[in-house]
Amino acid sequence: MKRSELNAILRECKAFLERMNFHLPVWAHWSPEDWARAGHEYDEVRNARLGWDITDFGMGDYERIGLLLFTIRNGNPKDAYVQHETQIKPYCEKILICGDEQVTPTHLHFSKMEDIICRGGGRLMVRVWNGAEDGAKLDTPVEVNIDGHAFTVDAGATVELAPGQSITLPQYQYHEFWGKPEAGESLVLVGEVSTVNDDAADNRFYDESVGRFPAIEEDEPPLHLLCTEYPPAPEE
Repeated sequence: MKRSELNAILRECKAFLERMNFHLPVWAHWSPEDWARAGHEYDEVRNARLGWDITDFGMGDYERIGLLLFTIRNGNPKDAYVQHETQIKPYCEKILICGDEQVTPTHLHFSKMEDIICRGGGRLMVRVWNGAEDGAKLDTPVEVNIDGHAFTVDAGATVELAPGQSITLPQYQYHEFWGKPEAGESLVLVGEVSTVNDDAADNRFYDESVGRFPAIEEDEPPLHLLCTEYPPAPEE
């Protein structure tokens, strides 16, 4: 993706968050120069990859297959299984922004369990299958839980979440989702609450050609750094 495209997406999504009255941490608005000056007191942000995350999943067509995420809080995946620690966060929270019919490709998680919440701007469409340990999609009924309401749907069924509704996605449940904006909006605001998120090891895309983080072509300076781009803290 071109840096100019990333910057345009950031501007659009920040304006959408303002309309939705959803506020991010102060450092969400920092420039690259701000991050170059940030000391070790911000190492949690760096190490847990908090912050902006924009991806076209390696498909080169962000408007059709893509997602903007902002990780607000997360345990450090490297520390998630350390015993007898008291300061490890066992949870993660993100805000996601989906465009009209903009698909997040079919994937599952081996370790992470998550709730995906439609927060506003329209509806969220979620399609689900059971997954096998070898990565296969199973043609078996899928147990679905929407806000504590448990029921069964056919493999590959799509459920629709209105604002305020959420779906629980357990481990090894394949899912894909896309936005269905309403009321003059072009975007849908989506929340995610989960166990610790580990993008390096815990995403299994059904289409193995799908990538998680995009290559970036630097055609203009970055508006904000992505969560994979923070420089190390300066040494005093």
